Amino acid sequence: MFSGAFTALITPFKNGEVDLEALEDLVEFQIRQGVNGLVPCGTTGETPALTEEEDRLVVEIAVHASRGQVPVIAGTGSNSTDMAIKYTRMAEKAGADGSLQVAPYYNKPTQEGLFRHFAAIAKSTSLPLILYNIPSRTSITLSAETVARLAEIPNIVGIKDSTLSVSMVSDVRRLCGEDFTILSGDDPMTLPVMSLGGNGVISVASNVAPAAVSEMVKALNSEDFERGRELHYELFPLFRALFVETNPIPVKAAASLLGLCSDEMRLPLVPMSGENLLKLQKVMEESVHLLPTPEEVS
Repeated sequence: MFSGAFTALITPFKNGEVDLEALEDLVEFQIRQGVNGLVPCGTTGETPALTEEEDRLVVEIAVHASRGQVPVIAGTGSNSTDMAIKYTRMAEKAGADGSLQVAPYYNKPTQEGLFRHFAAIAKSTSLPLILYNIPSRTSITLSAETVARLAEIPNIVGIKDSTLSVSMVSDVRRLCGEDFTILSGDDPMTLPVMSLGGNGVISVASNVAPAAVSEMVKALNSEDFERGRELHYELFPLFRALFVETNPIPVKAAASLLGLCSDEMRLPLVPMSGENLLKLQKVMEESVHLLPTPEEVS
């Protein structure tokens, strides 16, 4: 159902508040640069630091500013099943086209608990759901077998895989069939995931290099692996630099350097500075051909 390069959208702040004007500009910029979809209110959007009202506003603005040109998949997951249902219904009312559902963090449920959690959310909404498997942040891993059980529920349509495991991607594709969407959750893994039958990426890097990431994914979806590999290796230093500190600290710094928005964060995250910022600046200077021009940003 969902295919291509989807941007895990940053949430811009100004003087402690969500910068609604900058957010609308970011959405329009992403669409001009050719991305296939937007994912607001995910990890990259600093969702744990947003209030419920801010979460609703961010989704509404993304939907409004995109004007139906690309799908908006709202991050509405929680480690509380009831809260995940509440946020998913809120996103559905706001006009989102889908929901990204992270595996419950901190609680560490069993596989049966994971199954029942996602099944309950799916039952509560008509939105198509994308599961999100990211054990580095949640301390649990959705097994491929549990994903296959969930894939039998009609509106659970895919998964964002951040396990860094080609075996997991292979098992999910093998068990769930070709109609189940698999999106890479890590920019450097997009090439291997798509070579195994994945459909695209939910990308951090496309916040600042949307055209290049979109071109890479388009090439891979067209089975032009020579061009896809070429772009992967060109983008790889940027991919790595954007994770030199905890996401989304570096990508917000990069967005600020490009003039897209400020680098303001909410505690406990703080803006990038010092040696790591210099490293990021150097990589961006070396990757300038992959980045938007000032005219494209404005």
